[in-house]
Amino acid sequence: MRRHSTIPAAALAAAVAVLAGCGAMGTMGGTSAGPAVGPAIDPPASAAADPYRGVRLDVIVPVFDPGLPDDPDDYEKEGVWPELRRAEANRFAVALKKALQATGAFGDVRVSPDARATGDLYVIGAIEKSDGQDVKIAVEVVDIGGKRWMRKRYRHRVKEYFWRDPRNRGEDPYQPVFDDAAGDVAKLVMKRSSEELATLRQIGEIRFARTFSQETFAGYVEERGGRVTLTGLPDRDDPMLARVRAIRVRDGLFMDRMQTHYEGFAQRTDTSYAAWQEHSLTEVKARNKARGKALVQGVVGAALAVGGAIAAVKGGHNRDAGTEVAGIAAAVAGGLLVAKSFQNSAEGRVHAEALSELGESLDVEIAPQVVELEDTTVELTGDAREQFRQWRSFLKRIYDEKGVPETAL
Repeated sequence: MRRHSTIPAAALAAAVAVLAGCGAMGTMGGTSAGPAVGPAIDPPASAAADPYRGVRLDVIVPVFDPGLPDDPDDYEKEGVWPELRRAEANRFAVALKKALQATGAFGDVRVSPDARATGDLYVIGAIEKSDGQDVKIAVEVVDIGGKRWMRKRYRHRVKEYFWRDPRNRGEDPYQPVFDDAAGDVAKLVMKRSSEELATLRQIGEIRFARTFSQETFAGYVEERGGRVTLTGLPDRDDPMLARVRAIRVRDGLFMDRMQTHYEGFAQRTDTSYAAWQEHSLTEVKARNKARGKALVQGVVGAALAVGGAIAAVKGGHNRDAGTEVAGIAAAVAGGLLVAKSFQNSAEGRVHAEALSELGESLDVEIAPQVVELEDTTVELTGDAREQFRQWRSFLKRIYDEKGVPETAL
């Protein structure tokens, strides 16, 4: 009698699954296509991925409003470290500038001390919150004709794993807010017609020209209710316009030189600022943990308070209610304790001193420089804002006295 072996049900099911898989993948020598392997020719880029080919507006990004309270006595209450915020005002402008450049939708993008610089589009930012964990900025876009294109807030929350991922080394955890804002501005430009964008460039040229000769160029634009419209254009070969265009080239070169100072400032603060961001994120989370224990009624408004929050957490771990209560109370009273803890910690002291020193002035400090046009020289001194003011006065004097400068900076 022939004996039959019994196949376990589980083994049978597994075999069926394997055979089914083989059928799905095809058999050796069969006609079913296997996975794609080997070199391939990339398909042509879609139209959406094509680079922007429209009129490119020149963009001015003024140094951000640091969001400091009007009354210095409110700094601590609102948890604002003024030196840090002043440094951030410059850093954020540089970050937004680079994000705008990366879109490929603009001409020259320059950081400036304020919105008086020459451009076609102005992207104006303000810091509303920055504590290492959360960043919130307000962005307003206004064209040279005075029309507001956009006013929007952007926010981002940094996760702790950002600092643990080695691939993020050298990256800014706040970058998403700048990328989002830049992307929105680029989309706004792409929606405008070439005629509208070209008109903005013409308005920009006439407004720049008016600062040198009001009587010559005032008649080409009309201002009403804060809006500027074009009413005409001078002849292409107008000698006065040619003079102004030559001066505008020099102005652009000066602004390009200023960019090296702003970007240099951002680079000098990179290490210290990243250390503060990581440190502050940790302390903010510790503060929130302490606040969550709710052992003291009415504990609110402990912005960036680290010393008391840490004491509260330690007290909770040690089951010392007195220490915990005192810690949370200290958190409420110490609106700037995160900054102070960072300043006093062994690893943060050097970085805190660097940030305080670099952030003492709202404007980037620039070494005195001597600028020469033709046979006339001038020494520019002070911070970026002051040197820009002196530079514009110098250009006006050159226009009035010398005509078109022929020597490049």
